[in-house]
Amino acid sequence: MQIDPSQPIPIYFQLKTLILEEILAGTYPPGSRLPTEYELCERLGVSRTPVSRALSELADEGVILRKRRSGSFVNPHWGPRPGAQGELRVIVSDKGFEDQIRSAEVPAVGANVAVVPFEDLRRTLTHAVAEGLAPDLAVIDSVWMTEMGDSGFLWDLRELDAGWVDTELSPDLLPPFTATGSEPVYGVVAEANVAGLWFRRDVLGEAGVLAPTSWNELITTAQVIADYDPSISPLVMPGGTRAGETTTYCLLALLATNGVTVFSDGTVSLDSDATVEALRLVRTLVETALLPTEVVRYEWDRAVGRLARGKAAMSLGGSYEARALANASGIAIGELYDRYGFVAMPAGPRGQIASVAGGMAYAVFRQTKRPQLALSLLKSAMSAESLARLARSTSKIPTRRSAVEMVEDEKPFVALTATILEQAFMRPETEMYHHVSLQLQLMLEHVITLQLPPAAAAGRAAEHIGAITGMKVGHAAF
Repeated sequence: MQIDPSQPIPIYFQLKTLILEEILAGTYPPGSRLPTEYELCERLGVSRTPVSRALSELADEGVILRKRRSGSFVNPHWGPRPGAQGELRVIVSDKGFEDQIRSAEVPAVGANVAVVPFEDLRRTLTHAVAEGLAPDLAVIDSVWMTEMGDSGFLWDLRELDAGWVDTELSPDLLPPFTATGSEPVYGVVAEANVAGLWFRRDVLGEAGVLAPTSWNELITTAQVIADYDPSISPLVMPGGTRAGETTTYCLLALLATNGVTVFSDGTVSLDSDATVEALRLVRTLVETALLPTEVVRYEWDRAVGRLARGKAAMSLGGSYEARALANASGIAIGELYDRYGFVAMPAGPRGQIASVAGGMAYAVFRQTKRPQLALSLLKSAMSAESLARLARSTSKIPTRRSAVEMVEDEKPFVALTATILEQAFMRPETEMYHHVSLQLQLMLEHVITLQLPPAAAAGRAAEHIGAITGMKVGHAAF
């Protein structure tokens, strides 16, 4: 690999071409790791800027996959693989799903699995569809199903096997994921999660307080912890756009505890007194130093990371963070519930204890040439036994009742969160969800950083969401 600075061709483009040639020549086979940016700079004697641009463009073109803290890898779905004609191409979001697919392979059909981090998953899938290279089967965020399905990306599973969907699967699914009526079923949620409040049992116990069940208790508990140990943050949360959907997830649950919905009766109902009260709670926590303003810069796993390192006592988050919390704490997933507690979001003055449900779903893409084979793999992955294995390794909620029954005695955390799930709200379904989610993140960020007062932040977010969705904006006063 050599670069010639004297050529009129930009250095980044020379490097991009050289990497592509080495991939095609087999120097870096599918799935293999490329040299790091630092290694490429050292080897070629160039600055980091052209190296970063070359790798970024290869990632944008789907040639490589970039994984935070791990490096860049050749996309196993890019380009032909010898003897791969019988494989189904599958994209998943983490190793837990990869292991599940490996164990669920159907006879005579292999699985070429690419693991794409969640933060890159949407972009990777939409780019693959645009290039005509969509996977046969993929794991997607459940809230993307409506948008991707209505855009023609996904098969309605009822078209492939209505009997399996309606007779075998749906009666066994936990609410709110049961497929009912004649609406298209663009995917099946394999593992579910709920939003809530994580807390350190040792800190709350030593401070002499219990997990809060109301907003007033949340403030009081946080203040007691601040007085007990001023060196730690009483409460943290994902608070801005950098944490992406995790911020939206927590915010929607907080709003739900005060009876707030983003949409109601075909209008944008976010601009309400109840929303302003929820944002005012956040502002109060910031102004009293119970919630640090730096949470707007947190990435999705930073809040529970601070909890694990003893830098925080409580954290708003999702049950899906269980493995990240266990890893950061240096403990086995089975020990997690002994050290940390998890409860639904404390009730607001106009609402009740509440949570929001999410999950990752298996979906079959329309571009597949073998939809029935892809469905066979999906069915195997969605068996009660397969979902139970996934729950044992990740502590995420299996969506089939029969799978929950298999693990609830040995996994008390799964049993707890499954109970919360049955009463949880769903995130708003809209084809424009991705853009709506961003506006909600910005609303919270503006309140935490004191850029806008709560009422102005709520009104601005509602107006923008109305413009995005084409819906009328209403103001709900109680």
